[in-house]
Amino acid sequence: MSDGERPSGPKRPFGKRPGPERGPGGRPAWKRQGPGGRPGGGRPPRAPLPLDVTVLYGWHPVAEALRNPARTLRRLMATENAMIRVREEVGEPTCPVEIVRPGEIDRLLTPDAVHQGLYLECDPLDSPELKSLPDDALVLVLDQITDPHNVGAMLRSAAAFGVDAVIVTVRHSPEATGVLAKSASGALEHVPIIAVRNLGDALLQLRAEGYMRVGFDSEAPASYEELKLTRPLALVMGAEGKGLRQRTQGLCDAMARLEMPGAIKSLNVSNATAIALYSANLRIAR
Repeated sequence: MSDGERPSGPKRPFGKRPGPERGPGGRPAWKRQGPGGRPGGGRPPRAPLPLDVTVLYGWHPVAEALRNPARTLRRLMATENAMIRVREEVGEPTCPVEIVRPGEIDRLLTPDAVHQGLYLECDPLDSPELKSLPDDALVLVLDQITDPHNVGAMLRSAAAFGVDAVIVTVRHSPEATGVLAKSASGALEHVPIIAVRNLGDALLQLRAEGYMRVGFDSEAPASYEELKLTRPLALVMGAEGKGLRQRTQGLCDAMARLEMPGAIKSLNVSNATAIALYSANLRIAR
């Protein structure tokens, strides 16, 4: 499917909700084996959540969501100790609270999820329009980056370096929930995400709004440090391995590389993003 085609199904903030997680042998993840090979807990999984529900877990994602007045909260599950910390550091939640044992939350998540005794169901945040961003905006554009750990880490850097918005594609992007939210460590509450159906059209709109669009590639002819950056500025990052698509490169005002003096000449995309944002802030501070 090309960028221009409309995906089927209900509208999501971006990405798709994954199907049921399965453990070894194809068993659903909730059927963890207890002593004697019996399923641990003996409770079947909950019915699938509606598509308009965002799931957050772990201290930072949940605490920041509870602090965010723009979040519509639906339900909080917390262990007794975690709830004590929430009340001490955040205050009383404005949604129904259920005090549970850790295993109750374990059953709702994948076996490797670190929830720290907190599980929150809430509504997705609203997505702003490109035209609503400041005249001197700094935005991050992600070209089909699908790894939720990478996207989460990039959102965390975006929040740290004052990015005004992150632009992603509706398709070929992870959902703004679960693993991504945990990796973002609360950044979802501070950096707006704009999901677009066609990234090329979005880059053309950025040009019309006066943005300088800089794409990154380890083989690019120009050094990023040599570019004269101006605001509004869009930094365009590509997926691990394949990098920016050809059309995306053609819609950038400049393609740049990060200079690497050591033996390895490329970085993980989330690390490269942090360096690029740090440099941009030093060179064109507001």
